Amino acid sequence: MFSITVRDHIMVAHSFRGEVFGPAQRLHGATFVVDATFRRAELDADNIVVDIGLATEQLHAVLGELNYRNLDDEPAFAGINTSTEFLAKVIADRLADRVHAGALGEGARGLGGITVTLHESHVASASCERTL
Repeated sequence: MFSITVRDHIMVAHSFRGEVFGPAQRLHGATFVVDATFRRAELDADNIVVDIGLATEQLHAVLGELNYRNLDDEPAFAGINTSTEFLAKVIADRLADRVHAGALGEGARGLGGITVTLHESHVASASCERTL
């Protein structure tokens, strides 16, 4: 299996419902370093996994839809605890949609999977891995 990883970041505000979240039930900010790893079993005709420039651009575009937003105010997330794990899935799904739409080039149609990891801090992260 071959892979490439691109990185960006987002800054959001949100709150959670449920005692399990303790003080995070109150509105708070979060800055996430976001890694998107693209995988395929065999390299394409150009001997790459995916165009790293397009992967970087598309990750940045997906994150731009979330960056500097209060997620509590976003209709798509109404009534949802936007946990780190949940956000990793949202980003992975949106990147997958872009792969299927051709935004990462025709060669990207041969990708086998994407993993998105959100780093909350230097000691904690959460990931979502999905097939394509």
